[in-house]
This record gives sequence, C-alpha cells and structure tokens, in this order.
Amino acid sequence: MNKAISLFRKIHIHPLLWVVVALAIVTAHFIELSLLLLIIFIHEMGHAAAASFFSWRIKRISLLPFGGVAEMDEHGNRSLYEETVVVAAGPLQHLWMAGLAYVLFVTGIFPEYWYDRFVEFNLMVLLFNLLPIWPLDGGKLVFLLLSFRKAFPQAHIQTIFFSAAVLGIFALSVFLLGPFTLNVLIIVGFLAFSLFYEWKQRRFVFIRFLMERYYGNQNEIRSLTPIEVSEEAEIGAVLEQFQRGCKHRVIVKRKNGTEAALDENELLHTYFAEKNLQAKMGDLVYTY
Repeated sequence: MNKAISLFRKIHIHPLLWVVVALAIVTAHFIELSLLLLIIFIHEMGHAAAASFFSWRIKRISLLPFGGVAEMDEHGNRSLYEETVVVAAGPLQHLWMAGLAYVLFVTGIFPEYWYDRFVEFNLMVLLFNLLPIWPLDGGKLVFLLLSFRKAFPQAHIQTIFFSAAVLGIFALSVFLLGPFTLNVLIIVGFLAFSLFYEWKQRRFVFIRFLMERYYGNQNEIRSLTPIEVSEEAEIGAVLEQFQRGCKHRVIVKRKNGTEAALDENELLHTYFAEKNLQAKMGDLVYTY
C-alpha cells in the first residue's frame, strides 16, 4: 500500500496538458481524450509498478500533451532481466485492458462506439510504443538487446543511430502515405529532439554508468569477462570496453611478452578518485 501511495505522489501533469484538455472540452472530444489519457496513464504505471517491485529509484511519472513517461534514476547497472521486465511492463498492460474492455462490451456496460474507440486507442498506443526508436519502449529493448554483446557506449550509440534511421523511415512513410497531421508532426519532432539530446548527452550517460559501478551499484554480474589491452592503452579507452552486467579483469600485455592483471575497481578508482584521466595501463600495473 505504501508503495502504491508513493507511486501516485510521483505523478506529474505537464501544464500544457491542461490546455489540451480545455481544447478537447471546447471541441466536444473530452471523452476520447479521457480514454487516451487513461490508456497512457495505465501504460506508464505499469513501468512504474515493475520498477517499484525491484526497488528502483523512480523520479516521477509524467503525463505529457502527447504521451507519458516514467522517469527512473537508474543508469545502466540494474540487471538486464530487471530492465527487460520494467520495459515490457508497459506494453503488457494493453493486453488486460483489451480483455477488460471486451468483457464490458459484451455485457452491455461499454457502448459499441466507445468500445471501438478504446480498442483503436489501445492498439495505437501499444504499436507506437513498440517502434524501435529511443526513448520508446521498442528503442529501449533494442538497447538491451545490443547490451548483451557490446560495450555500453557502443550499444548506446548504435541504438541512437538505429533509432534515427527508423524514425526517418517512419516520418517518410507517414508523409507519403498520410495523413501527415499536426499531431504526427509534433510526435516526430519530439522523437527527433529526444534522439538529438541523447546524442549530446552520450558522454554524460556513460560517465553515470561508470560512476554507479565505482560506487558499487552494479546489481547483476552475468559473467567474468576479461579485457586484453596493451600497456600503452589509455584508461579512458579501456573503460569504454566495459559491458553491462559483466565484471571485468583487465589483462595488460607488456612489450616483453609478460602479462599483468588489474581489477576493474582499480581502474575506476584511478579515474574517479585520483582523477588520472590519461593514465596508461603500463603505469597502473607498476602502481598497483
């Protein structure tokens, strides 16, 4: 009960949404908007409920003029299983909503016209969120899929590029096949801005990922994965090979043919505590 109350306290309604509500009332589309907002609200609460179950830090649950978002204060070090569940929890809400709407329809509680509108809105929100475009649920699933095999910054950048390509195809398809309405233009603009912002923040996102590992907030270790580097390799380049869910042991190959090993915590300590951003692996081997 306390967790449920805590979730509701984190709900934030964007001021512009009230403008949209007022326009819906004036144009006699208030019920349609209410159905759409209800679907979006339940979708986002699905994410938030799953995150709360895993004791994630939830910043807020925002209802926007063109959608919603559940913002988490997590930075890539939760288990891939947990993240998959949290991402999937939103789309899964549409299944029971569709079933409940059908039951209400066949029992005569839900009129046919509003049932049809609800089914249309429910399917629209579901399919839209499954588009493989960051920051939609489909885009987050692409990021998680890439994270199984690739280093964190590589998976992040490839997700952004892939999302941008899909967004371009989506915008072109809508423009050619129509109708290219103002709502669609706003949504495409929002997604384009989100991708641009994510690209600008990519270094900051990576540093937050490393800082959580440095402070011991990595919740899952899928495997112990060694990283082989030369003694001339700089610490920054080595850290960029770190993967989600993996504990790394850095094997430093010296020029004389011998090897030395460093734990990832030693690199993170050098980078954050000592602020030695240009350190070479050979120097660290002799230091430790």
